[in-house]
Amino acid sequence: MALPFDGAISRYFREGAPKEVRKAIEAAGKDDILTASYPYREEMKGKDYAARMESLQIELAKMQAGLKVSGQRLVLIFEGRDAAGKGGTIKAVTENLNPRQAYVVALSKPTERESQQWYFQRYVDWFPARGEIALYDRSWYNRAMIEHVFGFCTPEQRAKFFRQLPEFEQMIVDEGIIFRKIWLEVGRAEQLRRFLAREADLLKQWKLSQIDVDGLAKWDDYCAAIDETMEKTHFKHAPWTVILSDDKKRARIAAVQTILSSVDYAGKDEAAIGRVDGQICGGPTLRT
Repeated sequence: MALPFDGAISRYFREGAPKEVRKAIEAAGKDDILTASYPYREEMKGKDYAARMESLQIELAKMQAGLKVSGQRLVLIFEGRDAAGKGGTIKAVTENLNPRQAYVVALSKPTERESQQWYFQRYVDWFPARGEIALYDRSWYNRAMIEHVFGFCTPEQRAKFFRQLPEFEQMIVDEGIIFRKIWLEVGRAEQLRRFLAREADLLKQWKLSQIDVDGLAKWDDYCAAIDETMEKTHFKHAPWTVILSDDKKRARIAAVQTILSSVDYAGKDEAAIGRVDGQICGGPTLRT
């Protein structure tokens, strides 16, 4: 079977990955957690996850019905490292929602015209109307991290982004939109293990991109960009929720709980939502 990008990910695993990362992957069992600092050593069992998620799905449906009645608008942005589980988390949120009122925004590279617009403009175009939910699979934070790490923007453009961002997000909140920023964090060994699994799976190879391949050797650059971004953009009016996602199942539960806790709606069952696991979900300091 031909591997995407001429097997660049496997080659990085053999030749470029830090020795401790290779050892962790080679020694791990299927359900083992690779990141030593993660508070659990094994992934959540599938049956426990399904039982927990069933009640959360009912609450999500009730939340959407409540938004439709109240006319409230909800904007959720999902950011995180490559292979941190953004797509799967978004799917867990939307799988039982009405797609007429809940939609995913996953924008590709800007067109020539879009690149000449105000940077935030093409994201604003997808903001929700009354009763709608917009879920951004990556967002305007591309400029702070990916574009910066790969040199796709100038230092001046990035500085301008950071200057405008506080007021931009304040305007979102002032407009009455419920606004939540979720960051999914995954360890280096787990990220590479997921990339290797995608490379070997014909059904998942489409998830890989040249950015993923080129970014493997830029882990430290990403760390610096993420740290700076968190420090500059964790606002009181628009804080970050950081979720450690080495265990995708636990991360999805925490993300859904975070969203449900952000919205008031009729018939809200706090017991069904449950308490968010503070060991894997919290503010930016959770990353350190």
